[in-house]
Order: sequence, then structure tokens, then C-alpha cells
Amino acid sequence: MAAQVLSEARIGNRLRVAAWSAAAGLLLLPAIAMQFTREVSWGPVDFLVAALLIGGTGLVFELAIRARVSGAYRAGAAVALFTTFLTIWINLAVGMIGDEGNPLNLIFGGVIAVAVLGGFLARFQPVGMAWTMAATALVQAATVIPALTTEPRTAALIGAFTLPWLLSAALFRAAGRRG
Repeated sequence: MAAQVLSEARIGNRLRVAAWSAAAGLLLLPAIAMQFTREVSWGPVDFLVAALLIGGTGLVFELAIRARVSGAYRAGAAVALFTTFLTIWINLAVGMIGDEGNPLNLIFGGVIAVAVLGGFLARFQPVGMAWTMAATALVQAATVIPALTTEPRTAALIGAFTLPWLLSAALFRAAGRRG
């Protein structure tokens, strides 16, 4: 039994090192691309924001996997964090509705606020997180309405972001049933 726990700890440490290395590599990609093309032009603020976003996502995931042993809970947290990350990244880079300067993109901050505040209200317990992610999916789905009125072409993409929130809800629900 002790050997199995030690083996799982080694695997976990290797995965952690791999994940943080991938995060560092992701941050290096624009720096490398800037050496070969003028299409990528990041300044210090861009790198700082990216480092905070990537590092913050990684740190919150570290906290989630340390707090819960359920694979379903960890998967639900991973999906929710990845969806949050992509929502922020896309809005900062190009915007979901129009361009990155379109004030309608601020509504996606509300989607993320529902997820974060709901998580705190649910005390990050699996059943409460399932309800929180379902509510977040509902708010995400509602963002299609302003998209249809201003940028109908992006409505499908925005609507597609509802699916990972629903997947996260299902995973948290499964975690709640098991434990």
C-alpha cells in the first residue's frame, strides 16, 4: 500500500512538473514568434498579463487538486478553469463580440463572476459547484442575445462556450454522488 502511494506521488509530481513546464513554454511562444514575424508584437504588459493569467490558472488548479481526491471533481475543476482561461484570453486577444475593444465583451466578465462567486458561496463543495456551473452555463448561453444583435457570426462560437460549463457541471455532479 505504501509503495502504491509513493508511486502515485511520483506520477503526480511528474505531471505537475510537466504542466508548469508547458505553462512556461506557452509563455515563451510569443517571444519566439516575435523573432520570426512582425505579426506578433508583445510588450512587457502583454507578457505580464499572460504570465498572471497562465500562472493564476495553474495555481488555482493546484489548489483544486490538492483539496479533492475525486477524479471527477478534478476534471470538473480543470474544465471550468480552462473555459475561464479561454474566455479571458480570447476577449483580451481579439474579443468574442466584435474586437477586443468592444464594451459588450465585458459581459463575459459577468459569466466568470457567476462561476467564481458561486464557487465561494458553494464552498467549493461538489454539489454546489454542479449548480454553480449550471448557472454559469445559463448565463453564458444568454450572452448569445447581444452577440446576435451586433455580431451574428460569432453567436455560434459564444454559444459553444456553454458546453464546457455544462460538462463541468456534470463532472461536479458525478463527484457529489461519489463522495
